[in-house]
Amino acid sequence: MSKNHIILLYFLVIVCLGITIFSLFKSQNTLESAPILASEQLMNTVPGSFRDSIRLFDLPSELSFAGESVPLSIPDVRERLEREIYVNAYWESNMLLLMKRSSKFLPEIEAWLKENNVPDDFKYLAIAESGLMNVASPAGARGFWQFMPATAKEYGLEVSKDVDERYHFEKATKAASRYLTKAHAKFGDWTAVAASYNMGQTGFAKRQEEQLSRNYYELYLNDETSRYMFRILAFKVIFEDPAAFGFKLRPKDYYQNPPLKSIKVTSDIKNLASWAKTNGSNYKDLKLYNPWLRDKDLNIKRGKSYEILLPE
Repeated sequence: MSKNHIILLYFLVIVCLGITIFSLFKSQNTLESAPILASEQLMNTVPGSFRDSIRLFDLPSELSFAGESVPLSIPDVRERLEREIYVNAYWESNMLLLMKRSSKFLPEIEAWLKENNVPDDFKYLAIAESGLMNVASPAGARGFWQFMPATAKEYGLEVSKDVDERYHFEKATKAASRYLTKAHAKFGDWTAVAASYNMGQTGFAKRQEEQLSRNYYELYLNDETSRYMFRILAFKVIFEDPAAFGFKLRPKDYYQNPPLKSIKVTSDIKNLASWAKTNGSNYKDLKLYNPWLRDKDLNIKRGKSYEILLPE
């Protein structure tokens, strides 16, 4: 075979290999793009696809907190409120459970706030703080109202090995009412009271002094406190018109507590599980309706008493 024939043979082999590789590449590329094209076609043709489920909400034309106007004419204020409304309205599972849970607690919170001359809107502060659950923060705050130990004791709540009344629904709510009333005497407006509940009265007063303004909506604050008031407002907007945000609960959908009886105890209980059985209940229900009982027994000081709730 001549040299020219060998060169021609090599050339033909290289061409064949090139054609084969190109064919494989084109085939692979077609296979990879097929699902994408199918998905795009599906999104554009199937009615009610997820693309159609995202919608915008209208902000209220006017809004207030505890009788104090929210300046929605300020672009920054509108944007911050919208942020919290969308974050919460589209966190559907959380909002749905909040609404279902609220019927167990909000009526009593409303009554106790009114009893202590605290505006009704502060029930939304409790939702922002804890989601109406007895949660514990890494910093040591506890309960619906997230009291720290020192503040809880200052406002008359017992915090001990056996008893932590930060978890006591009624006592903690009434203590929070006293705290809020005292804060209002200091700041003079309820919006500042709500904001200071998040960052502390001393810290909030310092920011007011540094920035030469007492108006929350004019202050430059840390991100958490900057969002805090608007989270409260978002809960108010959504709770007051849930259907506008897609939440259409029926009366039977809301959770309810069972009828409860109160048993007054004045002497030590050495075994709470046994005591619950003796009183026609069980340890689970005792802990469920009395989360302020923190140990397996209860030691009572002379002259002191407690009311324990159990299902009737």
